[in-house]
Amino acid sequence: MKTELLFDTIIENFIKLKKQSTLLDDIAKTWIASLEQGNTVIFCGNGGSAADSQHLSAELVGRYKKNRSALAALSLTVDTSAITAIANDFGYEHVFARQLEGVGKKGDCLVGISTSGNSQNIINAFLKAKEMGIKTVAFTGEHGGKMKELADICLNVPSTVTNSVQEMHIACGHILCEIVENHFFAD
Repeated sequence: MKTELLFDTIIENFIKLKKQSTLLDDIAKTWIASLEQGNTVIFCGNGGSAADSQHLSAELVGRYKKNRSALAALSLTVDTSAITAIANDFGYEHVFARQLEGVGKKGDCLVGISTSGNSQNIINAFLKAKEMGIKTVAFTGEHGGKMKELADICLNVPSTVTNSVQEMHIACGHILCEIVENHFFAD
């Protein structure tokens, strides 16, 4: 496949994604509401989505574009001891729900990132979040999977191709980080 055609596909995906701009505004408002109440934005995902989870959490805690105070965020993908112990004792499908039960609190926002929308460990975390009064935001592919039905807000980006979904997830995550950072730290 020619490189130009690959770029054309990416461009077409982002043109379609732009139609969901108001949804990104809704997600940003959810993150902002949690942070304004002294709560945390908590991320989780598997594989490349785990990396995105860590990346977006770091953008909020560290900095996105501005030198400023830290915002409360964390990723449930970084504690290998907790993940492996929970997976060993309870099963991999419980690695995020169990951690959320330990660190989450009412008013937090859980962001589950899954290209298929069917990751059982994220689905279980969403169910736990509902029990705990934690808002849920799903980043999924085009169809949304099971997570679409469970999430308070579902960003189902317009592709079923894993790498294309991931490209759009991280771009949307960056847009959200910028909106949130600008809200709290206006120039």
